[in-house]
Amino acid sequence: MSDAAETQTLDELLAIPDDTRLHELIGGRLVREAGPSGEHGDAQAGVVGAVRPRYQGPPGDGPGGWWIATEVEVLLDGGDVARTDVGWRRARVPARPTGAPVRARPDGVCEVLWPSHANVDTVEKLRLHHRAAIPHHWLADPRDAPPTVMRWADAGCTTVQPAERGETLRPEPFDAVALPVGALFGDDG
Repeated sequence: MSDAAETQTLDELLAIPDDTRLHELIGGRLVREAGPSGEHGDAQAGVVGAVRPRYQGPPGDGPGGWWIATEVEVLLDGGDVARTDVGWRRARVPARPTGAPVRARPDGVCEVLWPSHANVDTVEKLRLHHRAAIPHHWLADPRDAPPTVMRWADAGCTTVQPAERGETLRPEPFDAVALPVGALFGDDG
């Protein structure tokens, strides 16, 4: 079912049972995600664990103002469906996004790269996210590559904050969070 030559549709994606649907619909192709690895899961938990406690929920004691979720199917412009870690500003999306796929455009995405899926994540999905005008885009590679913080611009997503191991990011739009880059790679402390 993955990478078929003919154009595939949202209906074909949704025909895959929920409990086995680990696919994205990218450019008319059903693309199966790679199996989860310990490195991927640890990096994903590091990012979400740093951001969600401060930003999930309404503004109040902390910055708040976001809905944050992991591995969500999101319907993008053009009928593509990407599975990614996402956030929506509550000022724009007041009710928690629901359903599969979610039809509300995210305000930010974080792609934790799969080694066997890296081209899809860094090229194809980045283009989809740009076309959908998603304002913020992060790339995190748990194979010890530097994370990259980008923002939407007319010409394409622009890198605003590259980082490397040993540094601490305050990545937009979540700059109230100090994110030690090494935490993405399993470093202690």
